[in-house]
Amino acid sequence: MNDPFGTNSLRGLQDILCNLPAMCATPKPVEDLRPVPAVGVVCFRDSEVLLIRRGTPPKQGEWSLPGGRVEPGEPVRDAALRELKEETGVDAVLIDLVDVVDAVFKNRGGDLITRHYVLIDFVAQWQSGEPIAGDDAADARFFHLSDLESLQMWDETLRVIDAAAARLGLEREGPE
Repeated sequence: MNDPFGTNSLRGLQDILCNLPAMCATPKPVEDLRPVPAVGVVCFRDSEVLLIRRGTPPKQGEWSLPGGRVEPGEPVRDAALRELKEETGVDAVLIDLVDVVDAVFKNRGGDLITRHYVLIDFVAQWQSGEPIAGDDAADARFFHLSDLESLQMWDETLRVIDAAAARLGLEREGPE
């Protein structure tokens, strides 16, 4: 019997869709995975923001905020200033907490969560030093806020920068 949109067709569609992991199952964390606390710093020098190009995974090669893991027993504000100095050579004064963001990374198949960072992002005011890539950063430099849209970066990074800029009464110019 001909069954153009009946049970057999639906089973075939289900088989196709279930080969796409995001369509059928919630990704599971790899064994013993724990969220890792990390800090990020949105450092402003006038209407410029300091970014690093990531030299290591995840998001290797993309522009990002300077930052990194919080060491055991280390206060998060101290960690933020330490990571800023290690990755860029820049000194700054922390102004305020901007946001806390979950960065969850999956394997290529999309069925396993391989990393989970809890990113604690601060806004800061540059005090001294010219950016020099250090630690695991491949590059470090200041960018005018109007130039950010053209850079390869995670959309959450851009959102956090915008939120930090708003705290200082700054905003990106140019096409939205």
